[in-house]
Order: sequence, then structure tokens, then C-alpha cells
Amino acid sequence: MAGKIRLHFLGAAETVTGSKFLVETGDRNILVDCGLFQGLKKLRLLNWKHLPLDPKDIDSVLLTHGHLDHTGFLPRLAALGYRGDILGTAPTLDVARIILMDSARIQEEDAERANQGGYSKHHPAKPLYTTKDAEKAISRFRPRPAAEWIDLFDGIRVRFRYVGHIIGATFIELEVHGRRLVFSGDVGRPADPLMQAPDKPEEADVLVVESTYGDRLHPPEDTSERLKGIVLDTVSKNGTLIIPSFAVERTQTLMYLLWQLKLAKHIPDIPLVMDSPMGADVLGIFHRHADWHKLSREECASMCGAFRIVRDYKETLKIMHARMPKVVVAGSGMVGGGRVLSYLEKYLSDPSTTLLMAGFQAEGTRGRALLEGAGEVKIHGKYIPVKAEVYSLQALSAHADRDELLDWMSAIGQKPQKVFVVHGERHAADSLRVKVRDRFGWEATVPSLFGIEEIG
Repeated sequence: MAGKIRLHFLGAAETVTGSKFLVETGDRNILVDCGLFQGLKKLRLLNWKHLPLDPKDIDSVLLTHGHLDHTGFLPRLAALGYRGDILGTAPTLDVARIILMDSARIQEEDAERANQGGYSKHHPAKPLYTTKDAEKAISRFRPRPAAEWIDLFDGIRVRFRYVGHIIGATFIELEVHGRRLVFSGDVGRPADPLMQAPDKPEEADVLVVESTYGDRLHPPEDTSERLKGIVLDTVSKNGTLIIPSFAVERTQTLMYLLWQLKLAKHIPDIPLVMDSPMGADVLGIFHRHADWHKLSREECASMCGAFRIVRDYKETLKIMHARMPKVVVAGSGMVGGGRVLSYLEKYLSDPSTTLLMAGFQAEGTRGRALLEGAGEVKIHGKYIPVKAEVYSLQALSAHADRDELLDWMSAIGQKPQKVFVVHGERHAADSLRVKVRDRFGWEATVPSLFGIEEIG
């Protein structure tokens, strides 16, 4: 007879970042996602916090998708002694490989810069993990197919199912001695420009569902038309449009929309720049895994040909000093690091500049501060005044909104025993909890960070 399952919420509870859910089955310990905390300093400090068990005692790690807030703690886990397999779809692991190596490099560079500039409270400042730690984690990657049940251990099996959002992303169905736990990961949108509509779970004894946009609906605006207007307005000022962007999916979606506008001659023939080595690597994943998105190989090639794709930072410097109108898509999406900081350092104080935020901005990030009208932001130890126009393009989000999340849950037949609302700021999570109760009659809970729930 099956015993109790203990579910630990080690991240993405009462917050959006740091997704980690530990499933204790009695004889096995399975970690679903292994994300990095981002945003507020009090959250970032949690990345240094000890886990409730020795990583050597974790038997398997399952990944819903490759984003940093779902995979970014893996190198730290490996450094602390984890030696099991890390499972996900092939494109998810390809994405995670790129993101982890980039994250490790940034950790090392930030520590070095802090030591050289003397603006860290720690002497010396140390990276959370190194590129060697990232390589150690990557060596544990084991790709698995989507839509097939995979035996993990005796009486435990897993299935990865397509959920849109980004290339390779899935929700996870974990069966433990006959009980099915469903982890939504990040649910994509039914009408995404690049991704197919998400599959839906039909059965769940326990449902763990994200709530990033659980308290709102995406505006019904024509994204392409809005983007066109912002480009034309920037060109009229002889300025530069800077779009901080997540390297996976968001960058490719923006490239697609800008390419389409240029093809239709709805915007002038100005330089379109994609300045993100990571984004360039992700384009390779789009080419290799064409069955995971809507674009044909020919369309992918044509789209890439419309952009100046930048890898070398010397080229970044040349583009930065060229004063003609241009559109620059650069990482990172929440303005936490990457090439976009160099552009903002130079252009943010120029009134002819336009800054377009094209995705969710977590609490405590520069992106959130800019979106909320900050008069200055700190970049590389210096305060930069904000004189650029700042816009938001919420309709471009790769996350399902409240009604889309409810629709994603609607195929579940029998009432789940437990529903946990995670991966949302408090108001968003609680709002979705209420809507789940009102729509389905399911009693849902917003678990506390580091809380533990027993499942009978």
C-alpha cells in the first residue's frame, strides 16, 4: 500500500522565481525543477541557503523547461554533491546547457568586477558557482522524449508533455505508486506566434500550477501593430529602440515580428540587431528542433538573415557608437545582466531612446524598476538617469494569463485531492486560487516558501 508523499516547496512559492519542488515518496527523493532565485536581494540570498536534505540523497531531477528560474541552481546542486540524472526533453536540455554556461560566466565576471571595483560587502566576492560546476551539472543531462511514460524507479514513472511557453517546455506528470502529481511548469499561450498550443492534463490527484499572470488578462492589443508604432515613433526621433529580451523564445518572437514588419515594408529599412550570444545559440536549437515550433527551416533562415546577429563584444561597441536609428534586441529580459546593460549605460539618459519591456519583470529587478518609472538605475556600480521613453508590451508574454490558465486546467475530469498555486507574486497566486475555487469548486492552497505538504 502506498505511503504518504511529502511535497517540499523550496522555491516559486509566494514568489515567481527559484522553482524547486521536492517530492519525498518514502523511498525516493525527486526534485522537479532546480531554479535560481532572482530579483529582490532577500530572494537572491536564498541561493546560498542549505537545502533540507543532502543533495547526494536526491535520486533524480526532472526539468519542465530550460529557463534560469527553473534550471539555474543545477550547478550549485552539482557542486554540493548531486550525482543523479537530470531529465528533460532534448531541446530543454539544449537550452539549459546554454543558459547554465552563460549564468556561470556571469557569476564569475560579476564576482571579478565586484572585487576590482570594491563595491561588494564580501572580501573577496565569490561566485555562487563556476563554469566547472555548470559543466559538472551538464554531464548529468539525460534527454527523454515527450508524451511517453518513462519508468524512473519501482512504482514511479514520469511523462513530459508539450506546454508551449518556450522551445522544449513541458508540464510533468509524475506517477508515484498510482497517484498522479502534475507540475505545470510555465504554461504557454494558445495563440503564441512561434509555439503550438499547450497540451492539457486530463487527470491529477495533485496539481501544482503556476500563477505568473494569475490576477490579470493580457490586453487584447494587436502586438505587431503596437510594435510597428513604437518603431516608427523611435525613428521619427532619430533614436534607438532597445528591447531587453529573454534569450529563449522571446528574442525569437521579437525577431519574427520585426522581420514580418520589415518584409511588409511597414517599418523603414533600418538596422535590426540581435545582440545576444546566448540568443544566437538558441537560434541553433530552433533549427535543430523544428518539430517543436511553427517556423519552417526556410522561414527560420530568412528571419535570421534580416538581422545583424552579434556575438563579439567589439561589434557591440561599434553598434553602440553608431548614432543612426536602429532596433536592438539584447539580453537579459529583466535587465539583470548581459549585453543590454552596455546599451542602457550609453543610451538610457538620451531622450531620443525608447526602451521596450517585452516580458514579465519580477520584483526587485532593474526591469521592474524601469517599468514603474524609476528616475535612475544602477548599472555596473554607477547610477544612470532615465530619460528614455519606457513602454511595455504585455501582450507578447509567453505565459498564459488567468483565463488561459483556467482553460488549461479545464480538461481535468475528477476533482484533484490537492491543488497548489505557485510561481506567482502573492496577489497573483491568491487571485488564481479564488478563481480555481469559483470555476471548478476545487479548494486550492498558496503554499508558503519552504513549506511542506503531506499527501495521503
